[in-house]
Amino acid sequence: MLDHPDIGSLPMGARLTQGGAEFRVWAPQRRLVEVELLDSGAPPFAMEPEATGTWFVRLPVGAGTRYRYRLDGGASFPDPYSRFQPLGVHGPSELVDVDQLHWLTRDWRGLSPEGLAIYECHVGTATEAGTLDALIGRLEYLRELGVNAIELMPLAEAPGRWGWGYDGVQLFAVSHNYGGPLALARFVDAAHGAGLGVILDVVYNHLGPEGNYLGQFSAYYFTDRYRTPWGDALNYDGPGSPWTRKLVVDNARQWLRDFRVDGLRLDATAQIHDASPRHILGELTTAARSSVPAGRSVVLIAENSANDYRYVEPAGNGGWGFDLVWADDFHHELRRFLAGDAEGWFQDYEGTLEELARTINQGFLYEGQWSTFGGGPRGAPARSQPARCFQYCIQNHDQVGNRAVGDRLSESVDLDRYRVASALFLLLPYTPLLFMGQEFAASSPFQFFSDFGPELAESVTQGRQAEFAGYSAFTRLDLPDPQDEATFLRSKLDFAEAQHAPGVGMLTLYRALLHLRATDEVLSLQDRGQLDASAPTSSLLLVSLGGGRLLVANFGPEAELELEQGEVLFQSNAREYGGDGRPATFTGGRAKLPAHTAILVAAP
Repeated sequence: MLDHPDIGSLPMGARLTQGGAEFRVWAPQRRLVEVELLDSGAPPFAMEPEATGTWFVRLPVGAGTRYRYRLDGGASFPDPYSRFQPLGVHGPSELVDVDQLHWLTRDWRGLSPEGLAIYECHVGTATEAGTLDALIGRLEYLRELGVNAIELMPLAEAPGRWGWGYDGVQLFAVSHNYGGPLALARFVDAAHGAGLGVILDVVYNHLGPEGNYLGQFSAYYFTDRYRTPWGDALNYDGPGSPWTRKLVVDNARQWLRDFRVDGLRLDATAQIHDASPRHILGELTTAARSSVPAGRSVVLIAENSANDYRYVEPAGNGGWGFDLVWADDFHHELRRFLAGDAEGWFQDYEGTLEELARTINQGFLYEGQWSTFGGGPRGAPARSQPARCFQYCIQNHDQVGNRAVGDRLSESVDLDRYRVASALFLLLPYTPLLFMGQEFAASSPFQFFSDFGPELAESVTQGRQAEFAGYSAFTRLDLPDPQDEATFLRSKLDFAEAQHAPGVGMLTLYRALLHLRATDEVLSLQDRGQLDASAPTSSLLLVSLGGGRLLVANFGPEAELELEQGEVLFQSNAREYGGDGRPATFTGGRAKLPAHTAILVAAP
């Protein structure tokens, strides 16, 4: 019953069939499970126990029916496999006919890990309305920007009117705040029509603290043998763990198969604990790829700070079969160099261009060295992995939103050096992740916001204060209250900033860089075979990209270096980008580079 061998293909939740719907839920320790049909006036319908520990019933109902499961004649709860929670985490589940979703873009072939440029987005703050339908209106803008995939922060139903999404409790239900499952289908279809793939951020390491009713159906979904920073870990290797494994595998399949999402980004995979012979991550990536039709490809991304190459090794070769893994060293080193951050995880970085060059050459900086912040050795060499396997960024939701006031890099450094950093980031062969708004140096912060009920609200506010109490700048900061609606509203993007200075120049720069990255005969190959970065001075970084392409990033005053004249393919201080327009000059085998400027040169 707990570890039944025949559960892999067992359909769970409520699914429409000819003439009605079938309901199935796993509740092995319950004596009686009933289906309550809301607004029907009918008494609860008893479900039949099955050998697997599941309960089953077939009822003559259709799409739009709202229901709950009543346990042992007592309280009633939403379906763990609910597709829609129209009234939120505490409300009833609603039947959705995913087989009848309408798709206009039928010839879409998915995403490839080669040539990716990803735009990370929070649905609730990307538009004034904060919905998936409203976000459709931004797709043409993103296509013109030059990215080819949009990564949505988690959509699973979570408590309250707003939040980041990492406290989701109904994994299969698209948040009613964003428009629900039909809105997601409309968004994915429209994105494909615009030539953009859709990657969904999913959380398989924990469930949120409010509205988490999974344990009402079975205590075996969780384990106290491991702990995460957010509470009990999901049970992937103890008694009953096949059902937890099935839950997340079924969830991944739903997004890729039913909603035609093109990829998944797995949150905080270091907190997915599994001592099984076959790790759940390897099982999940294999199942995810097999869930889509032949000829359609998906992209799988792991967030992990351990610099572990196993993530991108094939599942059949001792690895876990991901296409990309987050490589935070580049961000941390560059942020310390530019802005001087030295606390928390930044204490592991010198903040020098010499160390940044080593990071670029290796992919990871930490390849087994001792980490002061981590309290142990971190990482392993991954120099043989293709450049596309390393996801680089200069901003993301964590590195902005987990700052005390959610300030962006463009608020911490002058825009000239921000342009240089942007050029370095986008011209390297590694896979770039942009965070919404960085392309026009948005002035709006991205702060941590939540909308928990009164029982949790005060502890969340106090927890945020405690988190930053040890930082030297804390006493000078007016820390935003996560539970205050104003914190959420402050985090909304104002795309009007992209239409006037300095946003319009920065947006022009980002468009030029992404176009160059995609079309240049050398850069588009993402080849790290001839990649060679060096730092001849404390403010000058040289990156040979192969094929005669040389990137020179000057973060300091005017500089001279030995460099034969070639074609300047890009210069970050051009007037159309908001710079002063001073050109780089070449004389007698030497080049003079203006202050705070990056150039890309093609050898003669």
